[in-house]
Amino acid sequence: MTTPLSWQPAASLTHLRRRADLLANIRQFFAARQVLEVETPMLSAASITDLQLGFLETRWREPGAGADGRRLFLHTSPEFPMKRLLCAGYGDIYQICKVFRDDESGRYHNPEFTMLEWYRLGFDHHQLMDEVDALLQQVLGGTAGERLSYGAAFQYHLAIDPHTVTDATLAQLCQARAHYTGSTLDRDAMLQLLFSVCIEPQLGQQRPCFVFDFPASQAALARIRAGTPAVASRFEVYVRGIELANGFHELADADEQRRRFTADNAARVACGLPAGVIDEALLQALAAGLPDCAGVALGVDRLVMLALGASHIDEVISFPIRRA
Repeated sequence: MTTPLSWQPAASLTHLRRRADLLANIRQFFAARQVLEVETPMLSAASITDLQLGFLETRWREPGAGADGRRLFLHTSPEFPMKRLLCAGYGDIYQICKVFRDDESGRYHNPEFTMLEWYRLGFDHHQLMDEVDALLQQVLGGTAGERLSYGAAFQYHLAIDPHTVTDATLAQLCQARAHYTGSTLDRDAMLQLLFSVCIEPQLGQQRPCFVFDFPASQAALARIRAGTPAVASRFEVYVRGIELANGFHELADADEQRRRFTADNAARVACGLPAGVIDEALLQALAAGLPDCAGVALGVDRLVMLALGASHIDEVISFPIRRA
């Protein structure tokens, strides 16, 4: 027997008023910096290829498309069309929008959620960390955040160097510290498990914590900085143990981006997941030229939770998925 759908909103009027104030505060922050607010489509002909994300799809029955219609995807982020705007010369831009991810539901997750994403020309990821820090101080109050390299985080919490530690040691730590007893994991999966279980909950307890210099194998859409070890020009932000934002010094090489998309799809298929549809429009835009820039995506619902001291995402969303 299914539970009857409640027509009542999950969030209180007080929380929704505070949410509206926070969104107005964010817009004031960018207006003061002359960053343009934009809108891009929620529906796309392409999906993501990221192994860690599930995508939702639908069908558009346009004239002549046949009985099944045209396959479209609800975006997991506005990143790809925003980069097309950057390539077209639109300059510094930001967007507040709904995004969609499959298999996400829980204390900090709703499959439909609100994302703030912005791009700054001429910034690297360190300069963008400064701006994220300024936004958090304006919205949440408190002091400036701290910076911690990925390697230093592992050294402090697990006493290992994540760039040089053996796979055998990682496997032992996953069992002893993360209590993992499943099938064999690859190196990145072990690092991600240890980071999420043993390190993330400790981060940002007193002030925001910016973690940077992730392994090159976890670059996603970030540039890779050569060296020993090579690292991704990428950062994540944590407040009170909650992952709040993920930022990059953006990759501008269309050929390298295609290679990464193809490798992602191969990994998805190997794990029994459907391959994503590669965004050819994005690759064409990158080939035309992406200006040097850094970008970041920030979870607005989580930010509202932190601002209000809420314990569950349902407290700050009018109608979460089970009331939608």
